[in-house]
Amino acid sequence: MRLRLHNDVEVLIRPIRRSDKPALAKGIEVLSPESVRRRFLTPKKGLTAGELRYLTEVDFVNHIALVAVRAHAPYEPVAVGRWVRSIRSPDTAEIAIVVRDELQGIGLGTALGTTLAWSARALGIRRFTATMLPENLAARALLRHLSAHLETRVDRGAYELAGDLAA
Repeated sequence: MRLRLHNDVEVLIRPIRRSDKPALAKGIEVLSPESVRRRFLTPKKGLTAGELRYLTEVDFVNHIALVAVRAHAPYEPVAVGRWVRSIRSPDTAEIAIVVRDELQGIGLGTALGTTLAWSARALGIRRFTATMLPENLAARALLRHLSAHLETRVDRGAYELAGDLAA
């Protein structure tokens, strides 16, 4: 999917590939410490080989992962989003998205989240959950965009949000 963001940057959203491992490893290094903390709920310097495998070797049935790349730089992810189906509740999936700092706030996370919601509904997912830090207002706004009704609970200082996907 090709789209033009609010700042006229053109991006492509595509499925993640195994070959994206080096770009993902490099990508976490260019994120601000705050963006890393908001995504992983803790400071993190890099990704292990096991984490890179998990993040890029997905089955596209129970684990969907998409990357957004600039149209003129198709091998450099500027955002990554994914959902992973719950084993206990197969119509529920946890969603997570990270966007490079310089492209935050211009609609890329919303576009990625909307695309993930389409794929989720097509594969029988009816509900998204997300774990986030209380100050991650952008993530809460995205979940509100994707769901008509959100439930929130606090668990050890993190917010656990759950919401049925809007039609």
